[in-house]
Amino acid sequence: MKALEELIQLASTPFNSAVMDCKKEGGQVVGYFCSYVPEEIIYAGGMRPYRIRPTGCTETTSADAYMSHLTCTFARSCLEFINKGIFDFLDGMVITNSCDNIRRLYDILREKRHYPFMHFISIPHKASGNGAVNWYKDELIHFKEKMEDVFGVRISEEALKGAINVHNETRSLLRKLYEVRQMVNPPITGAESLSVVLAATTVHKDLYNHLLRKLLDELGGRAGISDYRARLMIVGSEYDDPAYTKIIEDLGGLVVTDALCFGSRYFWKPVEIQKDVLGGLAKSYLDRPSCPRMSDRVTERADFIKEMVSKFNVGGVLFEKIRYCDLWGGESIYLEKRLKELGIPLLSIDREYRLSSVGQLKTRVQAFLERIERV
Repeated sequence: MKALEELIQLASTPFNSAVMDCKKEGGQVVGYFCSYVPEEIIYAGGMRPYRIRPTGCTETTSADAYMSHLTCTFARSCLEFINKGIFDFLDGMVITNSCDNIRRLYDILREKRHYPFMHFISIPHKASGNGAVNWYKDELIHFKEKMEDVFGVRISEEALKGAINVHNETRSLLRKLYEVRQMVNPPITGAESLSVVLAATTVHKDLYNHLLRKLLDELGGRAGISDYRARLMIVGSEYDDPAYTKIIEDLGGLVVTDALCFGSRYFWKPVEIQKDVLGGLAKSYLDRPSCPRMSDRVTERADFIKEMVSKFNVGGVLFEKIRYCDLWGGESIYLEKRLKELGIPLLSIDREYRLSSVGQLKTRVQAFLERIERV
């Protein structure tokens, strides 16, 4: 499983070997915070898209001087790493109004920390209708033009189409990986699958697609997992720690799918190449399985979870929310009601971004698995 080992290694640290090689060769890396930022535009400009996540952050001492303790620990951990210079390898940073916590982070960075390129994308809070698509398209036009101006590049329609094709191949390959997880005895764990998807957010897509094709070949000869107690799905806010999944799986719960922005929602639908390339890009990104910031898609999100539960033969859903995440906090009320109506067992967990209270987590997951086994 050489490809799997390499992908896990690439996902394990912010400054991985692929990023190091890119910088040594004079490449430019542009960081972004939200899955609604189209990587294709960055890629088409000849730069490396890099999704920012504060992997390994254990404290937020310096960030706490700027942010309230009521700000989620994901945002504070990102600021902590920025303050410590861990993301100094970035040549640019793209931030969105994905939530109020990230919006406040942008305000702090604008005043206190400057990268060669900084840009803010305003994403509509309603994903349906021509008005939302036109709004988002205008934002993408502005984003593209600013990148061209600051980096001295030209992002042509042909380059965008090429980037979309490369990223659509990534999406197709990841869908195939998830199809493997539908098996009664899947040959890959949930923790391993999360690492594979995380690697996609930092590695050049050409290299990543090569490794992913090798992985799919390797999985064909790997023994399936049969000693699990229940098949689980994880739903919720920023979730990028395979160690968290491993705790769940060590207790006998096999995570076979998810509805996460670091998971299925990142790649589930391909981008349609239209005559109006940026318009098609805007429409496709808004049409993907949404997060709670899209206020008009709450029913569709529940339907997506229901579809995944059926397709992956899920026995229970684990809903995780980072503390002080208002968007997912509101979502939990509707989701709990809907899953109860469908008869799907649900475990809700409030957590910090970094792994903590492991004993309590084990106790609750153990009880949840016992509950599923009694159904």
